[in-house]
Amino acid sequence: MTGRDPTGWKPTAFRTHTLAEISANGADLVGEAVTIAGHAEAVRGRGGVCFLMLRDGTGYLQAFLKKDGMDVETFLAVQGLSRESTVQVTGEVAQKRPPKVPEGSPTPPPEYEVVASSARIMSAAQTPLPLGVTDKVHVELDTRLDNRHLDLRRNHINAMFQLRSKVLAYGREHLLTEGFQEMNSPKIIASASEGGTNLFPMTYFETPAFLSQSPQLYKQLAILGGLERVFEIGPAFRAEEHDTYRHLNEFISFDIEMAWANDEDVMGVQERMIHHIWSSISEKDGHLIDIINEWRGAQEPTLDPISVEVPSIPFPRVSYDEAIEIIQSKGGEISWGDDISAADADLIAEEHPGFHFIPRWPMEMKPFYIYHNQSEKGSTGEQLSRGFDLNYGRDEMTSGGQREHRVEILEHNLIDMGLNPADFTFYTDGFRFGAPPHAGWGLGVARLLMVLTGAGNVREVVLFPRDRSRVTP
Repeated sequence: MTGRDPTGWKPTAFRTHTLAEISANGADLVGEAVTIAGHAEAVRGRGGVCFLMLRDGTGYLQAFLKKDGMDVETFLAVQGLSRESTVQVTGEVAQKRPPKVPEGSPTPPPEYEVVASSARIMSAAQTPLPLGVTDKVHVELDTRLDNRHLDLRRNHINAMFQLRSKVLAYGREHLLTEGFQEMNSPKIIASASEGGTNLFPMTYFETPAFLSQSPQLYKQLAILGGLERVFEIGPAFRAEEHDTYRHLNEFISFDIEMAWANDEDVMGVQERMIHHIWSSISEKDGHLIDIINEWRGAQEPTLDPISVEVPSIPFPRVSYDEAIEIIQSKGGEISWGDDISAADADLIAEEHPGFHFIPRWPMEMKPFYIYHNQSEKGSTGEQLSRGFDLNYGRDEMTSGGQREHRVEILEHNLIDMGLNPADFTFYTDGFRFGAPPHAGWGLGVARLLMVLTGAGNVREVVLFPRDRSRVTP
């Protein structure tokens, strides 16, 4: 089984039942005429019989074809069919002959098949296939991504993307329960959302424009307008020249913004959302994890099985000051004010291998819109921000924080970053008419999926990834 739940699926012009429906409810369907459709995973049999194993998005089922029970020309065409061709079969549901078992052994549960009266080849697959769908062989990632339409037919890959859909659904479900409203921000913008040069320029008619780095500024404008709590699940674009296992130039993130809240308030929202996602998957979708583990066990026996261990909340808070101390105590070469590298994060992960927040970063390392209190200083006396990251082990999942709601401080911060406040009046003007304290974050969806599925590369859990070298398919 592929693990897809067909509950609620309706008959279509090409099939009356999914394969999983017949497998699960065969006892009630024996003798009933049905039409099924799917990919030909295997074709066996010679002479006057043919066993056609079909696969659709819900499961597997065998169709039994007899030469003297249907159109001969069609029978011969199906018998010689290439794997992955698509076929429609009409016939009656029947219980398969049970396999012989040693005396005293338990009787296996009944299995069902469709005894064909007619068939129709919808599309014959060319040979050879660019990659094997059922073959237990290693396939390079680039080959898989070049042929993602075939890669998705592999059971464990299909399960990964079903999990991705679940993560989005459960995350949205939780945010709605906490009173958040879904919004959509523009992806064509006139000015940088977060400063810096990591922008993709474009021409919007006669006007220079950019692809959005983040919905950040628009989330805040929604809060200033009185929406109070908003979230978005959408794309962002970063023209960064990273080429690592965890960076892409287009990515999807959960983003929230919340009025009358500080950084600790929105960290609470995030850890509760992640706890809900993990709890829901553990309760409802363990079969998808089992599919991934089955492949891992066959392909990489040395890999430990993945498991969905629901994290305890609240997550640990490891302040920037504390993080520097941990790194230095373990021999890391880092000074206060330095960014935390992957190697440094490995040292922190020795003590905090799961989810943990790193709050209170130096203000000079955070965007202009992050809030700071003049009285909050680090161990060296430097100004601290109300910005935070969420890490899982060594990998950053989230950037967030309390936002600066005082317009004069916003403009001062822009100048300090070498930006012109006049270019941000569409944003800063909103703060001139009463702005509540507010906070928010952005959480990478693909990085959550890496944790859930054990994927070693973010490209594994993005359908059609975009990086420095890949713009197709």
